[in-house]
Amino acid sequence: MRKNFGAKPYTYPQPVLIIATYGEDGTPDAMNAAWGGISDNTQISMCLSAGHMTVKNILARKAFTVSMADAAHVVECDYVGVESANDVPDKFEKAGFHAVKSEFVDAPLIEELPMALDCRLVSFDEETGRLVGEIVNVNADERILDEQGNIDPAKLEPITFDPVNSAYLKLGEKVGNAFKDGLALK
Repeated sequence: MRKNFGAKPYTYPQPVLIIATYGEDGTPDAMNAAWGGISDNTQISMCLSAGHMTVKNILARKAFTVSMADAAHVVECDYVGVESANDVPDKFEKAGFHAVKSEFVDAPLIEELPMALDCRLVSFDEETGRLVGEIVNVNADERILDEQGNIDPAKLEPITFDPVNSAYLKLGEKVGNAFKDGLALK
């Protein structure tokens, strides 16, 4: 038997994305967004309301970075989601984050978060809040790389948003091989 919940934004996993921008005066800003993901080979889409300072900055500078929130920085990542830069202009600094200018776009990387996407604005629909960015680069701190130089999720420890229980969860262990295990049923 199944329980029906109605139309809700319930999917698992929901990545916790930390979007960073520069303001008009060059002040770094960041916000937490759970409604987003890859929408094409080189695109990311997110649902963001136009009232966010981060969205205003993206529209002005046409650039942003998207860092993967990790288990080591849950408090800081949640803070940039519960506090508004419209009210607290230095929330980036209050979160304890440090900005490093991206080599690829006019936006900051967050030094503490070891994996990020450098993005250019493709489009923003103010009515629906759908923001699309072109991924121009993916970068990762060497501390989360494996012996072959690839990103190691066990070292990254990305978190996911649990919308049903309003919680953050650390992603778990490997359970299979993509594009391989299903071949056994062919």
